[in-house]
Amino acid sequence: MSHLKWTAPALVGTAVTGGLGTDVKSRWYARLDKPSWQPPGWAFGPAWTTLYTLIAVASARTLDRIEDEDERRAYVGALALNLGLNVGWTWLFFTAKKPKWALNEILVLEASNLDLIRRSARIDGVSAAMLAPYAVWTGFAAALNASIALANPDA
Repeated sequence: MSHLKWTAPALVGTAVTGGLGTDVKSRWYARLDKPSWQPPGWAFGPAWTTLYTLIAVASARTLDRIEDEDERRAYVGALALNLGLNVGWTWLFFTAKKPKWALNEILVLEASNLDLIRRSARIDGVSAAMLAPYAVWTGFAAALNASIALANPDA
């Protein structure tokens, strides 16, 4: 039985909920001092679409290969926490307009990413490798968030 039938909708829900909390056209965001190395706005949609697809497939592959029911439940819990943190960052940064809080939160998200990779690696190396770009992108996003938080201390 493939777990993709529920990981795919979970990731679509994450994308939609995160998207609802994102407003890159707000006056607040436009006024922020952002680093020159920030990717162009058009790059984020394709990047996240690719990452969410990889997360859905990698998580399904891992869940399909976990034999122990308790271990499977633990992985589902870790994935649910991760997706909640993923959405939470967007709402903290863009909706609450709290870059410093969002920075702390994205560091927890990155720890969660590494935990998912660790859990997947014990079961399926391909799945772990598929999750690696998510951790790399989140690390980059954390550096970008830190740069924005430092450049905009009153934001």
